[in-house]
Amino acid sequence: MRNLKQLTLGLCAAVALSAGAAVQANEAPADQEQVSPRNFVEEASAKGIAEIETGKLALEKGTTADVKEFAQSMVEDHTAANKELSALATKKQLEVSTDAELINQAKALILKLRGEASFDKAYMNNQVMAHKETIELFQKAINAEDAEIAAFAKQTLPKLEHHLKMAEQINSQLPE
Repeated sequence: MRNLKQLTLGLCAAVALSAGAAVQANEAPADQEQVSPRNFVEEASAKGIAEIETGKLALEKGTTADVKEFAQSMVEDHTAANKELSALATKKQLEVSTDAELINQAKALILKLRGEASFDKAYMNNQVMAHKETIELFQKAINAEDAEIAAFAKQTLPKLEHHLKMAEQINSQLPE
């Protein structure tokens, strides 16, 4: 029964992941698009929550010092960014997400099911992809009509780019 439940959850996660990939394949380049303040706040806060949740999971299940150190940075940095975004959202009368997006919930579920031997690599692969997606969102927000949203995105983008470089470096050092 437990295996059936895991299989069902895995299938649901796979469907969610493939649906997300199909949507992304139809999107135009980030430098040509804007994102509305409402959509930016909702998506950015959801992505931040996902980073915090998977970071906490990596602190528990991670096996290498680099992965655990990176995870601690993700928890701290994304908690701080989400607090700042929440204050901006309140000022703009916009709502922040209270949960990670469904696709990121599925990815977190897959990570939870991983054994210790494969967790670190799976987590870091996820971090590379997640930060690429988040950077794309923030690049769109730099072009937002709302000056404060654009300023927040511009201020936060270098930290996200640094996270991506760190994730890629750690990921390249882990065994397949």
